[in-house]
Amino acid sequence: MYLIGESLEGEGTELAHIDLMIGDKNGPVGTAFANGMSQLSAGHTPLLAVVRPNLLTKPATLIIPKVTLKKGSQVNAIFGAVQAAVAKAVADSVEEGVFDDADIDDIVILASVYLHPDAADYNRIYRYNYGATKQAIERAFAQFPSKEVLMKEKDRAGHAVMGFKVHRLWDPPYLQVAMDLVDMKSVERVLTEVPKNDHVLIEAGTPLIKQFGLNVISEIRKIRPDAFIIADLKTLDTGNLEARMAANASADAVVVSGLAPVSTIEKFILEAKKTGIYSVIDMLNVTDPVALIEDLASRGAAPSIVELHRAIDDEGSEYNWGNIAAIKEAAGGNLLVATAGGIRQHVVKTALKSGADILVVGRAITASKNIKNAAEQFLEELNSTEIDQFRIMTDF
Repeated sequence: MYLIGESLEGEGTELAHIDLMIGDKNGPVGTAFANGMSQLSAGHTPLLAVVRPNLLTKPATLIIPKVTLKKGSQVNAIFGAVQAAVAKAVADSVEEGVFDDADIDDIVILASVYLHPDAADYNRIYRYNYGATKQAIERAFAQFPSKEVLMKEKDRAGHAVMGFKVHRLWDPPYLQVAMDLVDMKSVERVLTEVPKNDHVLIEAGTPLIKQFGLNVISEIRKIRPDAFIIADLKTLDTGNLEARMAANASADAVVVSGLAPVSTIEKFILEAKKTGIYSVIDMLNVTDPVALIEDLASRGAAPSIVELHRAIDDEGSEYNWGNIAAIKEAAGGNLLVATAGGIRQHVVKTALKSGADILVVGRAITASKNIKNAAEQFLEELNSTEIDQFRIMTDF
């Protein structure tokens, strides 16, 4: 037996986080159990879980503090509320039949516990650690999460302790506000007036980046720290370098020109993938977008997003975004398509019906006298329910 479980419960400084392993005494978990008891380190002294003094829980459980114990109050909490909570959770799990398929004398548990240095409420410490331990044990035996749950949830939920969101684009359609601006006062006005919405993406346009450099991404984050930010570099050379530069500047997505050499685009996409950000190909003036995507897909470098772009200088001509379905098929279906260039409210439904996932809107919002109202009207056309990507899922 070799099982792994994890659970986070509670709030504030008393928050509990349990990582545990369950396994045979004669296996690797048993070896780790013996090593943990015999190889001590200052501030991380392991202790056996006991329901009360002289009453060891079964299966035998070794508690290992994650945070260095420096104060007497921490030691008291570990050897009191935490120890009792973990032991009782294990014993109750036995009573409830969780261990029925195992011999509790032949297996052991390693429980790594988190205790904040300022945790003071012993009642909460006990309850949170009890709940987290029970849930971690249940999850270990259920081998939670399944692959299906992991694939569904990985882009939906934020990490509570991290303190900020990393947006992933799993619920299209989206409104991308393109800031092709050259003065920071206009940028600040747009960022403060565009509604905060999980379906709003912020683009640092090419003119904006040329004017202020990639440092403008940091300036945008000061005003919209949780925004999904696209750096429209329109890269034509040194693809891997520019993708890395955008990632280092905290962009969530970066744009390469479809007119760049295929080798440049390939390196750009692979570097973006390596850094965990979205790669976008701007198809402005590209003769055959489908052929380009097919070529990249054959190299294992399909982009995250394809932007079908009508140049500002060509606006006023007929809206025609090509065969969006064919572009998605060329990439194997796992691709978002953005439409850009003179998008107005009356064409939103047409673009969505054509298969667009992202509508890129610039001056219709940024040059509006009432930016908030203009953006809200586009969002209304999208007809998308706002989502919460900063949730913590404990019940699946």
